[in-house]
Formats: sequence, structure tokens, C-alpha cells
Amino acid sequence: MVDAGQPGAATAAGAGIVCPWVDHEEDEAWYLLAREGARHYGELPLDESAHATVGALLVAGDWSELEPSRALLAGRRAEAPEMGEVTEVGRAADLFPPLDPGLKALFVPGAARVDGRAVRDSLLAAAVRQGTTIVRGSASLTPDGTVVIASPPTDLASPFTNLPPSTELASPFTDPAAYGPVAQPVADAVIVAAGAWAGELCRPLGVELPVFPRRGQIVHATMAGSDTAAWPIVLPTQGPYLLGFPDGRLVMGATVEEAGFDPRITVAGMAEVLSGALGVAPGLADATVTETRAGLRPVMATGRPLIARVADRVVAVTGMSAYGLTAGPYAGLVAATLAMGDEPPLDLAQYGL
Repeated sequence: MVDAGQPGAATAAGAGIVCPWVDHEEDEAWYLLAREGARHYGELPLDESAHATVGALLVAGDWSELEPSRALLAGRRAEAPEMGEVTEVGRAADLFPPLDPGLKALFVPGAARVDGRAVRDSLLAAAVRQGTTIVRGSASLTPDGTVVIASPPTDLASPFTNLPPSTELASPFTDPAAYGPVAQPVADAVIVAAGAWAGELCRPLGVELPVFPRRGQIVHATMAGSDTAAWPIVLPTQGPYLLGFPDGRLVMGATVEEAGFDPRITVAGMAEVLSGALGVAPGLADATVTETRAGLRPVMATGRPLIARVADRVVAVTGMSAYGLTAGPYAGLVAATLAMGDEPPLDLAQYGL
């Protein structure tokens, strides 16, 4: 597994909302992938810091605004009983105290919040235990599918700083300046899971992937003395999402910006997130801003994720957009099945170019 730690990687920035039943009402294939992605979390080796079922509040000022969501959830409940029994909450602030006390909500108990970095590191550690070698480097492909690994630029941070101390990381680069590109032996199969950068990696194969970055900026804050670990996710009909993590940490986000490969935090982005969050949750006014993040979501111009063989030995998986932490682990499993030559658990004709 090769990763250079590009700034703007979406997994490291994502807040992590797993509530697939409220979206993709007009695209059954997208919904199917997201729903199966949510179910797949039950099979992953994660602890509560990485994944916790806390439920979601769909909030609005008036019950009529929530009727479309109520109807959508009711129609999907039979095939997705894991969402739980949806109930009305007359005062949403009873469950998420900073909210405007006038807001009403539908509560979806099966929704979960995940920490993208913790999920990533847990899965990497599990892979290493099963024999995976992790290389800090920049990978590229030649036209025949050979992987070429070069040392990463020295100004890129390692993406693996949060792995458990016992995890062994293998790297051929003791001194990056001493190495040129290193061609690896031809692999039986290569999976390109490079997010918004997947198109660049696959171009030498003669394949043009219509994938592009869409920036999202988010804000982390803390509320001293508040036990936020079990607070539900807040999904307004208008405005940013909100969710709580342990130790008083709250996350607000996210912008949706066509900014190319630019992972900067901007004044306008922060203003949008903070003003929107305060409009929904005025009780956050005295919270302490502790961190800002930006991620480049990979979006396919076709509108759907890509899980496909793009060359004899190369499978590409990308385009999860804002649902990477919902669908990503499961999409990786599907891509691995395809790379191994086994029968995928989904009809992949729906997720091709």
C-alpha cells in the first residue's frame, strides 16, 4: 500500500456521517452502495473512538419541512431495518443542547458517526497484521500497469502518524534524496484508490477518468464541560451538519466548492460554516474553535462512484464524493473482490465509466 500523504486527502478531513437512508432518493444504485457501506461497518475491526451509533436528528423549523424525509424513510424502512424506528422529537435541543429550542426533528436511531482518521488507521493496522507492507512514497503507473514508486516530496506529512506504535511501516527510502524512481515487480493486480487524484494515476494507461475534486471546509470546536460523545448527528434541511465526538469536541461543516486541487482554508469558507452553524445552533457561540480542516472530495462527472477494471491488472475505485466514509470501506471490499477475479457482490455495470 503506497501513499504519499497528499494535502487535502478527503478521508483525513471528513467528519464522518453514516446515515445513507436520507439521500440519493433519485438514484437507486448510489443508494444501494451507500446502504451496503453502512451495513459493512459491522464487519470492520473498529472501536468506539472510530465508529459509534448515536442516531441522527433531521431538524427543521416546521414539521411540514420534514415530510419529504419522513416519506423517504418510511419507504425504505422495510429493506433497511437497521435505520431503526424513526420518531418525532418536538424539541431537538433536548438531545443536542446547543440547537435552537424552536427546532423540531425526526430521530433516526441507526445513524452512526465515524472518525475518518481513526477508521483509516484501524484498517491500516489490521492490514499490516495480515501481511500488508505500507510504503511512504508517491506511486505512478506505466502503460503496462507496472507500479513505479518515488520518494514523496519532503514537505508532505506522513499519512500514518496515528498508527499504533507496534505497527511496522516498511519504506525503501531511508534518505529520500538518494533515490530516484523505483519500479516494482509487475503486480498480479493493482487497485487505484487515490480519490481525486485517481485520474492522474490512470492517465498513463490510456484511460481518462472523469473525476475531479470538490473542496469541503469544516470546523472543529470544543465545549468545555459538555459530554458530547453521545450527542446525535444533526442534519438540517438547510445549513451545515453538526456532530459530537468525545471530550467536548464538535464538528461543523461543510462547504461545497469547485476550487480544483486547492486544500486551503479560506475566510469565506469559515464564515459560511460558522454563520450557518450558529443559525441552527446558537448555543455554539461560546465554543472554542480548535481546528479547521479541508478535504478534496473525489467526484465523478457521471454522477456515480467508479468501481471498475480500467486495464488488465488495474482496478480503480473513486468518486464517493461526500459519502466516502459511508461507502468507502465497502467499495474497497468490492474493488478487492474484482481485482482477485471473484464475483463482486454488486452489479458493477452501474458503477462503470
